[in-house]
Amino acid sequence: QVHLVESGGGVVQAGDSLRLSCAASESTSDYAMAWFRRSPGKERDFVAAILWSAHDEHYADSVEGRFTISRDRDQNMVYLQMDSLQPGDTAVYYCAARRGIPRSNPSEYDNWGQGTQVTVSS
Repeated sequence: QVHLVESGGGVVQAGDSLRLSCAASESTSDYAMAWFRRSPGKERDFVAAILWSAHDEHYADSVEGRFTISRDRDQNMVYLQMDSLQPGDTAVYYCAARRGIPRSNPSEYDNWGQGTQVTVSS
C-alpha cells in the first residue's frame, strides 16, 4: 500500500494559478498516478493522470490546456499545475495511485491521499 500526502491547496482568485503536490511514501515506478477532485454534492471526478515511467499524460476535457500533471521520480512526487483557475475548479483534490496504466475511473485506484481543498473565488 502506497501512502500519499497532498499539499498546496488554498484560496485563490479566478485566473490565478496554483500547484498541488503529492508525496508518495515509496517508489512507484510501476504505478500510474492521478488527480481527482470532488466538488460539493458531486461524485469524485477524474482530472489528470500520468504513467510514472513515461510521458503518458491524460486530462479531463474540462482542464485540458489549463492543468499540467508531472512527476519527479527521484523525489517520488507528483504535481498538478493549475493555471487560469475558475470558480468551477473549486473542489477537494485527491492524489491516487494504481499499478499499471492510467485510468479515469476512481474505482480502479486503491491508493488515495487525504485530499487538499482548492477554492477559487470570482
